[in-house]
Amino acid sequence: MSETISPFRQVTALIGWVLLTFLAPLLGAFTPPGAWYQALQKPEWNPPTWLFAPVWTLLYLGMAMAAWLVWKKGMRSGALRWYIIQWALNAAWTPVFFGAHQIGLALLVMFCLWLAIVLTLRAFWQVSRSAGLLLVPYLLWVSFATLLNVTLWWLNP
Repeated sequence: MSETISPFRQVTALIGWVLLTFLAPLLGAFTPPGAWYQALQKPEWNPPTWLFAPVWTLLYLGMAMAAWLVWKKGMRSGALRWYIIQWALNAAWTPVFFGAHQIGLALLVMFCLWLAIVLTLRAFWQVSRSAGLLLVPYLLWVSFATLLNVTLWWLNP
């Protein structure tokens, strides 16, 4: 970025990226797991329900920080466009899975999300290695979540 960004604008932008990023789980809050999810057959390695909130909180903070680092470099189009795409897919998964009870369709969303994260990570890495590294835990968790989604689809035809 050729212009100097004031500290106020940097902090405001960071808050904005955090708020935007946390809108994804907020949208999903209207479709909690509920009895339907409890009744599903799950693999033995299914994480306990209490683990999801702290893990996702850390992941969303890392995602927001990564987007902010890219924004600070002045890369507001390509890399951040991928960020918005993966964010929208992330926000879509919960209503599809928990709200519509569509495990197969949620799996399709998850595959698209995984691919979008890979492309976002690649784009971020080219702008800021730190930003790319901040997305690695997210990619790993979504890889695990994809395997879990596949297993739930298999166990609950």
